[in-house]
Amino acid sequence: MSTNVPNNSEEQEIDLTQISKKIGNLLQDFNTFLFSCIGFFVKNVRVILILFVVGLALGLFIDHRNKSYKSEVIVAPNFGSTDYLYSKIDLLAAKIKERDTVFLKSIGILEPTKITKISIEPIVDVYSFINNSDQNFALLKLMAEDGDLKSIVKETTTSKNYAFHTITFLTKGITNNEKGIQPILNYLNTSDYYNKIQKVSVSNIQERIKTNQGTVSQIDGILNEFSNATAGNNQKSDKLVYYNENTQLNDVIKTKEALLTEIGNLKITLLTSDKIIKENSTAINIENTASINGKMKLILPFLFIFIFISISFFIAFYKKQMLKAEQKAI
Repeated sequence: MSTNVPNNSEEQEIDLTQISKKIGNLLQDFNTFLFSCIGFFVKNVRVILILFVVGLALGLFIDHRNKSYKSEVIVAPNFGSTDYLYSKIDLLAAKIKERDTVFLKSIGILEPTKITKISIEPIVDVYSFINNSDQNFALLKLMAEDGDLKSIVKETTTSKNYAFHTITFLTKGITNNEKGIQPILNYLNTSDYYNKIQKVSVSNIQERIKTNQGTVSQIDGILNEFSNATAGNNQKSDKLVYYNENTQLNDVIKTKEALLTEIGNLKITLLTSDKIIKENSTAINIENTASINGKMKLILPFLFIFIFISISFFIAFYKKQMLKAEQKAI
């Protein structure tokens, strides 16, 4: 047993020595590689500088020539026209992708070749969605029990029920409202079916406002009569027995307040019902910096240098292997 202990110690010393040698060799190889890289850059510094300048100049030229801009329009589809809006945008997106300039010109777009993409997405507003009706809240609560709430609020079936949506246009070069955006909005508002619904809806809103205003006038008359009677006579009036209890009077006042609130909301709805797809706000010619747009001046110089280094190392590797093959052949 005593003879095995020295042997184990010697083996451990040998293992440590071998590990130290391997680490030393790796460090030496790394130093050699680092020295070769420095030597390569020193040797080819002129070529690298030329490639950098050429790449920078070419990148600036491409960025300037192919400047991409983004325009956004926030819209509110009226009269249940959300599905109609999305189908129209899908059709426009397909026509733009196909470069169908004949169709795009036919709907009034003066510079169809400038538009490169169009898309639409909802503005997620869960609170407004819930406040619109108790049914929406119950539906969202039910759906959330079986899935992730974050994904549910962004689902197509849910998102289409939001009030506002953003239409995004991508264009080559600067556009303006008259040449690009307004013709598309006019196209979206061209629908015989929804025009008929619009007329009926507007008429119904106006009639409802008129009816509510008449009811408010009647309530005002009753309240004035009650006020005059109580001011002129402290005794109970036969005509005002109905209002003997304060709770009954409060109900009348609450009814009036509810009617006035509804009239205000109906007037706002009437104001926004002048179009099928109502434009709320527009932001045009925002420089598009997504992906590689506007970044070629940064990409090309390093891309050219990387290609040059790759080719140089490939040639050096090929020559080295060819030399080894020739030496073996000898």
